[in-house]
Amino acid sequence: MTATYQLAHSAPARRKVIGPVARLGLTARGFIYLLIGVLAFLVAIGHSNAETDQWGAMQQLNRGTAGHAVLWVVAAGLAGYSLWRLSEAVFGAVGETGKAGPRLKSFFRACVYAFIAATAFEIALGRRSQSQAGRQQNLSDKVMHHAGGRIAVGLVGAVVVVVGLALMYEGLRRKFERYLDLSPLTPTSARAVRYLGVVGTTVRGAVFAFAGGLVIQAAWDYQPKKAAGLDGALRALRDTAAGPFVLGAAAAGLVAFGLYGFAEARWRRT
Repeated sequence: MTATYQLAHSAPARRKVIGPVARLGLTARGFIYLLIGVLAFLVAIGHSNAETDQWGAMQQLNRGTAGHAVLWVVAAGLAGYSLWRLSEAVFGAVGETGKAGPRLKSFFRACVYAFIAATAFEIALGRRSQSQAGRQQNLSDKVMHHAGGRIAVGLVGAVVVVVGLALMYEGLRRKFERYLDLSPLTPTSARAVRYLGVVGTTVRGAVFAFAGGLVIQAAWDYQPKKAAGLDGALRALRDTAAGPFVLGAAAAGLVAFGLYGFAEARWRRT
């Protein structure tokens, strides 16, 4: 039996190879969301006008020699995260039943993070990179100019809303726990990880759902500028009556998700 065949058909062999890749990827994702949360908090208190999404976080990171080096590690981690999710789409995820739904979800995540990883490498290489929000607005504008384009953009927004609501459900119902092995932790530490998971996953889902709602509104009103993704959603929260407080709460939730990401990188069953 060849080594390739063993890797493809042996779960322990796959975990031995993909486990470190997954943990690096989860750490990179957690670090990016931690930065997004910090940037959102600075925007909330009026100390920054940086873009509050993955692109903005990576741009802020890409400053100085140390930050540039860290960005390369983050880019590699995000690429690893995409490969790990792709392996789940092919072989099934630990803690799942092997049904088509979880595999499709992993495949979708693999595609999304492949794009984010490509953006990270683009920034690390010093190439000109249009902002994430700008790309989303331009793409929405182009699509809306075609027949049925507004419907297509609205459907994308609806999908994002569904994804956000699913994340909220996962957070509130603590569905993420089935992926974790918290047995080595003390009861207090395990409760802290669960709390970060509940708050972080729920708030992240709420922000995603809100962003999807803005995309639907952009299609309805024929205003592509409203389809600005995560950054647009957080800035829209800032512009509400209780803007600084609402955005501050969202920022705290995203920081919690970033910290949970570090815990998940350590104790997730891969």
